[in-house]
Amino acid sequence: MTTLNLIIQSPALAVEHAEQLAALASAQGIARISTTAARLLDVQADEATRAEVRAWAERHGIDAAFVPAGLRLADCKVLAMDMDSTLINIECIDEIAAMAGLGDKVAQITEAAMRGEIKDFSESLRRRVALLKGVPASTLQRVYDEKLLLNPGAERMLSSVQAAGIKTLLVSGGFTFFTERLKARLGLDRCFANTLDVDADGKLTGSVLGDIVDGAAKARHLQAFAQEHGAATAQIIAMGDGANDLPMLSHAGFPVAYHAKPIVREQTRYALNVTGLDGILNWFEA
Repeated sequence: MTTLNLIIQSPALAVEHAEQLAALASAQGIARISTTAARLLDVQADEATRAEVRAWAERHGIDAAFVPAGLRLADCKVLAMDMDSTLINIECIDEIAAMAGLGDKVAQITEAAMRGEIKDFSESLRRRVALLKGVPASTLQRVYDEKLLLNPGAERMLSSVQAAGIKTLLVSGGFTFFTERLKARLGLDRCFANTLDVDADGKLTGSVLGDIVDGAAKARHLQAFAQEHGAATAQIIAMGDGANDLPMLSHAGFPVAYHAKPIVREQTRYALNVTGLDGILNWFEA
């Protein structure tokens, strides 16, 4: 039987937190990883224990992950990421709309789609993009320059996984304008997203060119990328925050809900609710 450790982390992690969770999980020891993370050794991991640990950790603002002992980052081969609100801090379409004075109309549809209340992501995206008809395409560059930031821990996470030989995939229901710039900036291996149509006057037409990158498409792109690089399911890390990420997450051995909507947290084995993206690195021992 595989020995499991419980990795706990929080910006405000205290000794008492580690001791309480160690008791709940019947840990055989506690090893401090850093001031914000600890490894609880050889824990129980039956369903009842997992549920109790998860509930306690969420109540106290702690991220908790059951992982095999001795796990190595280099054992993984692929990292797939959503872009908006996962790799970066914004929903790009909402920021484009806000600069054009259309923020409330578009943001309402975005939120409903991410919560899973609008089941057809493609339809929700087309509805939002249609509202942008006539907006100058130069607005996209303003959003990139003025609003877009990497989420905490992104650069450390990416430099670590790239150093371990892991291939990186950015797959987004957002737009190629942003994914292509992030690909070049961060040295990512591949990216997929939607292309906004622009007319001869340099204004958005309110349409998307080609097929929409929805949840099903995200899953297909991940499967093809994993096959290309010889990655089995157990060797895939995938990260997302919205309902349209769930199909992609289901194909990963390490599916991660990053500061995610409740529907995603409920259906995903791993979650980073309070920690930055580099929180995944603490799961690995070498």
